[in-house]
This record gives sequence, structure tokens and C-alpha cells, in this order.
Amino acid sequence: MIIVNLDVVMAQRKMGLTELAEQVDITLANLSILKNNKAKAIRFGTLEAICKALKCQPGDILQYVEGEK
Repeated sequence: MIIVNLDVVMAQRKMGLTELAEQVDITLANLSILKNNKAKAIRFGTLEAICKALKCQPGDILQYVEGEK
């Protein structure tokens, strides 16, 4: 299972959902789905924009956990 740790990275960077949504040019609803680990997929372009805004690597946001759903 892939776990999205976006909320952790956002907290570390002290960035709110609205600010990140504006910087990445994504709707609050879609960013919230991603943040709450409910997303089924993410586009590389979106991941790149999030990493740029948060000054992080994809591995800081995405984590693989074996054997979980």
C-alpha cells in the first residue's frame, strides 16, 4: 500500500491547504483527497508541483508499506 504523508510534510513546512492549493494550482477538494490518503492516483506533474512548493522529494510524501490495504 502507498501511504501519502502530505499532511506531515505540510505541517513541517508550516503550509496550509489553501496556500499549497494556490501554489500547485489544484482544487482544495482534490488536494484534500490526496492529503487524507483517499487518492487512487497522482499525476507526475502534480507531484512535481507539490514537491517544488514544499521543497521536498517524492519520497518525503509517498511511502510504501508492505502487506497493508
